[in-house]
Amino acid sequence: MNAAPVSVVIVSRGRPGLLLRCLTGVGQLCYPAFEVIVVADPAGVTTVKNAAWADRTKLVGFDEANISAARNAGIVQASGEIVAFIDDDAVPEPTWLDHLVAPFTDPGVAATGGFVIGRNGISLQWGARGVDVFGRKIALDHADDAPFEPVLPEGFVTKTEGTNFAVRRDTLATLGGFDPAFRFFLDETDFNMRLAADGGRTLLVPRAIVHHGFAASTRRAGDRAPTDLTEIGASSAVFLRKHAPDADMPGELARIKADQRRALLRYMVDGGLEPRDIARRLSELESGFGEGLQRPLAPLPKLAPPKASFQPQPQPSAVRPSTHVAGRPWQRRRLNAQASAAVARGEIVTVFRFSPTALPHRVRFHEGGWWEQRGGLFGRAVRDGPPFRFQSFGTRVTREWQRVARLRHCGRNDTNS
Repeated sequence: MNAAPVSVVIVSRGRPGLLLRCLTGVGQLCYPAFEVIVVADPAGVTTVKNAAWADRTKLVGFDEANISAARNAGIVQASGEIVAFIDDDAVPEPTWLDHLVAPFTDPGVAATGGFVIGRNGISLQWGARGVDVFGRKIALDHADDAPFEPVLPEGFVTKTEGTNFAVRRDTLATLGGFDPAFRFFLDETDFNMRLAADGGRTLLVPRAIVHHGFAASTRRAGDRAPTDLTEIGASSAVFLRKHAPDADMPGELARIKADQRRALLRYMVDGGLEPRDIARRLSELESGFGEGLQRPLAPLPKLAPPKASFQPQPQPSAVRPSTHVAGRPWQRRRLNAQASAAVARGEIVTVFRFSPTALPHRVRFHEGGWWEQRGGLFGRAVRDGPPFRFQSFGTRVTREWQRVARLRHCGRNDTNS
C-alpha cells in the first residue's frame, strides 16, 4: 500500500536557531512521502533561505503573533492528504510520522495525537489527556503503546498537543482550521472540541514521539517561568465563551487564577520568579481574561484548497542505517567526529557518553544532527529506575540502546559502530 502524502507544518517566531534544529530532525524522518511547510517571521525566513532547506520547503512569510492564523496559512499551502503539526522548539524521533499517520488507514479516523517528551529528553511531558468545555484537563490511562481511542468521562473529549498531532486536510478545511481568536494557548484544544462536536474520531499514538524543550519566548523564560500571562487569560475567556457560554465567568476566572497562582509559587520556590512577580502575572491574567470576554468571535469559513502541488522531501537512495557510538566524556571530540561523519553518510546516529558517576541521564538532539545521551554509568535514565545500579560500560550501552532503538530504526537496517 502506498504511503498517504503528509504535509508537516512548522510555525516559527523569534527562534531561528531552534527552527533549523527542528528542520534537521524532520529531515531524518523515515516516512517516505511528506512535504515541509514553514510559516515563519523574517528571521526564520532568512534562516531557511540561507540553509540547505531553501529548496526543500514551502516557505510562508508571516510576521504576526497569532499561532492559529499562522497554522491556517500553512494549511492553505498543504497539499498532503494529512497535515501534521510540530513546533519549532521540538524535534521528532525518526519514526514519529510513521506512527502518527498509521491509524489513518481507517477512513473513520479524523485525527491522531502523539506523546511528548520533556526537557530531560527521557521523561514524559504530555501523554494521554482529555479536556472538557471549561478547559480542565485529566490524564487518561492506557494499557500499552498501541494506538487507541480513549474511553472518556462524560463531558470530556480527547486532547491532542499542538506540537504533535495530525488531521485529515479535508477535515481541517471543512472546520475552518484554527480559530484566530486564540492567538496563543488553547488553540488546538478549541479544535479538539469542534472536531468532537462534529463527530470526528481521534486516536492517540504513544509511539509517535517528539521531544519538546519549552524554549524561551516572549511569554516565558528559559526555565519555563511565565513572563506574561495576558494571552493565557484572553484565550481562557474565549474558550469559555465558545464552549461553556453559560459558565459563571467570575467563578471560572477565580479557578484559573488559583491554578496559575499554584504554578507561579512553584516557580518562585525554584528561583524563577520573585515574590513581586506573582501579583504582576495574576494582574496580567485578569486583564487578559477581561479582554478575551470582549474579543470578537466570528464563524470560521472553510479553508481554501491547496495553492501548490505536493512537494515531497527527497528520500535516501539506499537503506538508512541506525547507528550508535559510545564513549566517555573525555572522548567527546572523537565521538562527535564519528557521529558527524555518520550523519553525513545519511545514518541516524545516537551517541552515548557516560561518566563513571551516578549522575541522572539527559537526552538532546545535537544541532549537528545526532541524538546524544549523557549521564553517569551508574545513574538513572528513566524516572522510575533505581538511582544507582552497578553495571559494566558495555551492559549500560546495550540497555540504553534497547530502550531507544525502536524509535530510531526505520524498519530496514540496524548497525553498531
